[in-house]
Amino acid sequence: MRRRVLQATIAAVTVAVVLLGFPLAFLGAQLVRENEMRQLETRLQATARAVDFRADTGVMLTDRMLEPQATAEGEIPAQIVVRTNDGQVYEAGEPIEGRSLSLTTTSQSTAVVVLTVSFWDVFWVSVRVIALVVVAAVVAFAAGIAMAIWQANRLAAPLVYLAASAEQLGSGQVRPRLEPSGVEEIDLVAAELARSADRMAARLAAERQFASDASHQLRTPLTALSMRLEEIMLAAGDDQVREEARISLEQVERLVRVVDDLLASSRRAQGGTTEAVRLVDVVHQQEEEWSATFAAAGRRLRVEVDPQTQVLATPGALAQVLATLIENSLKHGAGTTTVRSRAGGPSGAVVVEVADEGAGVPDELAGRIFERNVTSGAGTGLGLALARDLANADGGRLELAQRRPAVFALFLSGVPASLRPDVVLPLGAVFSARPDRRRR
Repeated sequence: MRRRVLQATIAAVTVAVVLLGFPLAFLGAQLVRENEMRQLETRLQATARAVDFRADTGVMLTDRMLEPQATAEGEIPAQIVVRTNDGQVYEAGEPIEGRSLSLTTTSQSTAVVVLTVSFWDVFWVSVRVIALVVVAAVVAFAAGIAMAIWQANRLAAPLVYLAASAEQLGSGQVRPRLEPSGVEEIDLVAAELARSADRMAARLAAERQFASDASHQLRTPLTALSMRLEEIMLAAGDDQVREEARISLEQVERLVRVVDDLLASSRRAQGGTTEAVRLVDVVHQQEEEWSATFAAAGRRLRVEVDPQTQVLATPGALAQVLATLIENSLKHGAGTTTVRSRAGGPSGAVVVEVADEGAGVPDELAGRIFERNVTSGAGTGLGLALARDLANADGGRLELAQRRPAVFALFLSGVPASLRPDVVLPLGAVFSARPDRRRR
């Protein structure tokens, strides 16, 4: 947007300067030249009248009498030659060398008066006008560029803020802060975005209320049914009846777990829990929690995270994902475990990598390592699957970036540092992690 506004304005200024400046310079130079020639014609006629006056009054004509017209103050120096009808020649002014312009007239006393000036003197007068027009064009061009930059910033800044608000809305903050920009079209889009945020907030509130009601309405009869089946199982005298009651009770318990999983998945899909998190705070909290355990195992936990990096994530979920990856490295890896961050490309993403110096992930597990119940035998097979679900719920992504040695990469949405914090960041203070040990 900013570049296009600059290009359009600069192109318009360039066209205006070319279409107006060049003709103006040409016409100005032509006008000045014609004015100078008229002044020379006036000097020539004045000299002719002076010659006629001397002839009529019987005053003797001399070279000195012609000097005032040849060297007039503020005028182009000229050479004046007068030839009278009796063959006398009178001259005044310095001889003109090189290219010249001459004007000739005959006085009433039949004297021939010739006024000669240097062509270059007249030419440089015209050039000064052209130079003045060029300077004015350069000033106008610079002023146009300055105005284009100001206008581009004025138009682009609200769009950047609007994009940040849309990103904030997409990450789960359903009430972004939008400020009037003064541009009607942008304000219309911002108002519509605000209305969409209100509608989304109402929809999320309704879904959460439904989830709460569904949880209450389903749990109560399921609990009652479980208790009834337990009573039947205890009171039944027939082994077959007790076995059927036990099987039915297991089915009810499985149904309860399915309901819990569906409700938890619904809450995660609704989002709305992400906020601006200082990544270094969460990582350092995990470092304090796990350093002693790593030291007891004869290993080291190293952190390489930019203190200025901020991400959009759920604080507790991010801490749990990191704890899972660090614990996984402690159990299955070797050597130094490194937690580092880096930029994820032009999209503004932030990549958090957890790497160690162990043997890596076996080939038969690499493609299925994030599936539930997939384990090498030293764990439950649920930790990495849960960590991936938590990352996906925050709009992130958890991948196995390298098999040997193992490197797990967590992709998160970064908070653009070039934007105003009071627009980009969700309402409230930036999150600061508190000690809360979470393990898979």
